[in-house]
Amino acid sequence: MPRPLALLAHAGAADESLAMAMVVASLWIAWVGWSRLRGTGFPRIPRWSAAALLGSAAALLVASAIVPRAVLGPSTPSPAAGPRPSSTATLRVVEPAPGTLVRGDRLRVVLALEGGRIVESASTELRPDTGHVHVVVDGRMVSMTYGTLQIVDLSGLTPGRHELEAEFVAADHAPFAPRVLARTWFRLEEG
Repeated sequence: MPRPLALLAHAGAADESLAMAMVVASLWIAWVGWSRLRGTGFPRIPRWSAAALLGSAAALLVASAIVPRAVLGPSTPSPAAGPRPSSTATLRVVEPAPGTLVRGDRLRVVLALEGGRIVESASTELRPDTGHVHVVVDGRMVSMTYGTLQIVDLSGLTPGRHELEAEFVAADHAPFAPRVLARTWFRLEEG
């Protein structure tokens, strides 16, 4: 799942750290090459190699999106082997109430989590009382949140009835067994 939300949710797992190091290195190499081509620095570097540095920086930037996952595997920690843990938490949607008529392209979602604690980093060390919250509208994940208040972007949704689901998941972003779900629905006003 290469969505930006998924990448942000893992708070610096090994592949994100490697990718970030590669991006920083590519920017530094590009700066050196560009400075030499403009004649503002690095006079000992031949001009022809400055152009090669810019090409290398571009290749390193592209590789930063490919190599970490190929070398280290997917960005999401693998769910622990064996049965999924159960959770001590309960989750409830406070807002929107079922059937709420929504005007505009933003929806305020307020959740109540009891018996659980939201943590910001992904982990394979699973505890029944810690995890993250995933928010889904009409079967499509719209948010991985680290709190019980979320403003959801509704632009792109058609007017009418829509289903909202929130799930408290384990720290590895996989569901507990049984799942800790809360559901409601809202109606998006036309125009």
